[in-house]
Amino acid sequence: MKKFKKILLVLAGLILLVIIGVAIFINSLKPDYGGEKSLPGISSEVTTYFDPYGIPHIYAENETDALKALGYVHAQDRLWQMELLRRIAKGRLSEVFGEDMVKTDKFFLSLGIDDHTKETLSSLDQTSETIALSQAYLDGINEFIKNGPTPIEFYLTGIEKEPFSIEDVYNAVGYMAFSFAMAHKTDPLLTSMRNKLGEAYLKDLAISSDTSTVWIKNYKGEKTDTLGTNITASVTAALDKLPIPQFEGSNSWVVAPEKTKNGKVIFANDPHIGFAQPSVWYEAHVSTPTYEKYGYHLAGVPFPLLAHNRKLAYGLTMFENDDIDFYYEESNPTDSTQYKTPEGWKNYEFVNKTIKVKDGDDVSFTYKKTHHGPVLNNIADQISGDRPIAMSWIYTKPKNMVLHALYGLSHASNREEFKSALPNIHAPGLNVMYGDAEGNVAWWATAKLYEMPDSLSTKFVLDGATGKDEPLRYLDFSENPMAENPPWNYVYSANNQPDSIAGMLYPGYYLPENRAKRIVQLLDAKDDWDKEAISEMILDVTSPVNTEVVTELIKLFDVTHLDKEQLALLDSLKNWDGEYSLKATSPLIYHRTLYNMVKNTMEDELGPEMFKQFLSTHLFKRQIAWGSGMKSGVWWDNVNTPEIETRQDIVMMSFAQTWESLVADFGDDPSEWTWDKVHTIEHQHPFGQIESLRKYFNVGPFPVEGTREVINNLSFPYDGTGFYKVSSGPSTRRIIDFSDVENSISILPTGQSGNPFSKHYEDQAQMYVNGEFRKMMMNKQEIEETAESVLIFR
Repeated sequence: MKKFKKILLVLAGLILLVIIGVAIFINSLKPDYGGEKSLPGISSEVTTYFDPYGIPHIYAENETDALKALGYVHAQDRLWQMELLRRIAKGRLSEVFGEDMVKTDKFFLSLGIDDHTKETLSSLDQTSETIALSQAYLDGINEFIKNGPTPIEFYLTGIEKEPFSIEDVYNAVGYMAFSFAMAHKTDPLLTSMRNKLGEAYLKDLAISSDTSTVWIKNYKGEKTDTLGTNITASVTAALDKLPIPQFEGSNSWVVAPEKTKNGKVIFANDPHIGFAQPSVWYEAHVSTPTYEKYGYHLAGVPFPLLAHNRKLAYGLTMFENDDIDFYYEESNPTDSTQYKTPEGWKNYEFVNKTIKVKDGDDVSFTYKKTHHGPVLNNIADQISGDRPIAMSWIYTKPKNMVLHALYGLSHASNREEFKSALPNIHAPGLNVMYGDAEGNVAWWATAKLYEMPDSLSTKFVLDGATGKDEPLRYLDFSENPMAENPPWNYVYSANNQPDSIAGMLYPGYYLPENRAKRIVQLLDAKDDWDKEAISEMILDVTSPVNTEVVTELIKLFDVTHLDKEQLALLDSLKNWDGEYSLKATSPLIYHRTLYNMVKNTMEDELGPEMFKQFLSTHLFKRQIAWGSGMKSGVWWDNVNTPEIETRQDIVMMSFAQTWESLVADFGDDPSEWTWDKVHTIEHQHPFGQIESLRKYFNVGPFPVEGTREVINNLSFPYDGTGFYKVSSGPSTRRIIDFSDVENSISILPTGQSGNPFSKHYEDQAQMYVNGEFRKMMMNKQEIEETAESVLIFR
């Protein structure tokens, strides 16, 4: 018995040692927010105060030292995110995740982001301030890699930490540029739809610009075939596997002093990005005797993309311009290594690449390039013999000056300095929003725009052989859409269609007017805006367009075929104000009926795969209001039945299917059919896909207000489940009030840290869902008094 007790004591001791060892190991992986550290290369001491949400406030004697400290603290919270982001353009995700990522790596290697980066670096002025400060930031990252703890993800994947270089910065920006594009989902698909169905079906799609919707107004003034389907499917599949979120859309508005209570500019911005854990932005406040910015940083990028100080504020939305064109190439029938150009036959360029695969053999592949760009047939695993399609992307054409632009924006001290940096952004296309303490408000669309031949639609695959479908000229930046201090006293952007300055429409994949209409409706109605009112507006969940769709469709209901409960529900839907609160029932009925209606209208012609692809495009979003208002048209008839269906037939059938599905999911009581049961948000970490790790790495799920295309744009993909898992939305909500800059407010979707063991991994998640904010502190005394910890670099 004594021997048995001794064995138990020994086992208990071993278990205790293991527990202590695991606890010590886990504790060693946490970010270090306090104490003193050596940071080689800095010229004087740098003090970093971490506020109660883990946001660093970095005080240094010069900007070089501050950027080194920023690199270090950014890396200790987000090194894993930095690692993934820099691997995308170089086709190195398969090294981490195995063979599932091979197609994704193939696709991104073929885009040529990394090759374009190498060209840029070969002609880079290494002595420029932009590069010097970028290198200081990278030195800080590399110091953490050398001497800081290794994040848990590196242990779980078995990959080694590697130093970061300026090449990684440019590749991260290149991924961001491609992430904005929609042409790869749309152009080949539309071409296939036209080839399969004919022009009559395309006439009833919202392809062209709609002059009846809300456009962004310009103002310059001073103050006083199957191939296409397969390509779309393959590209979509490649992007869906990315462990990094994609950029989706955004809202921003800037209100001039004439429309504010305190007579100062108020700035609001909420860029819409795919949700993931960690969230996309890293907040940091940097202060030196000559420079100060409170900024939002992309992983591995030294200069903030969104920022403010006491003089000015700026932010971004996606322009949604068309900067990708697809071209049919014509191979030489007697020499398959050549393709046709207006000047005669030209040799394809053959590019060889090798992908390293975790737990597998290396994958080598070759793709062809023309003067337009990469031929996607091989990349998209097409059937041999299909006509080659090449992708022309403006990002890889001109000299890359985007990093210099970000430096210029973050170092501008007034509107003219700020504007002078914008022409350096050739891609991605951005709406850059601006406001300042002097009372200026402005919006500029930044992109290298080009003019195409009249009557040519860039929404279809173009003719690459004859030269007739080539750009005619590049536009000067002065011809880009913009508004500076307009007489209506505000600027805004909601990814909607801009008006023209250059006497032409700017081709794009603009989102429908829903958010724009609501923003204009609210801003026009009020001339005494303050921070509190703007914070309510940025959380608005009302859709004026969806209620218009309901009003149009309800006219078609044959009430003689509805029972008492259905009539009561229809009556409540008729009186719906378009608000998406958690306990509302109308949103659930609307979206299920809408999906059923679109499916019943279009899937019979398109087929399941093409229909699924259509649902992922901006074109589908534009089609909802447009299509529901069509009283007649070829789409309404179901080609698989002998009868000729009408719009009324489709609407009634769709509502009946909705009712049946809601009873099956939630029971017979319609009061239980509430929005909170279906509209949820979960921030997914790549490791959260493994069920046993989900609760440790993912954040959520939470029921959440909002929906697609309202100001609080918590969007989701449509499918037949009738459950709406939010996939993208505001990546931050920022409000800067120049009457009280030091009390400006913001929020992140989860938390500042990407380290699962940090207390700041998810400490803002519930606040975000609740629509709460926190201060973006800039007052040094307040920062010192409320700091959670202080980290000093010597």
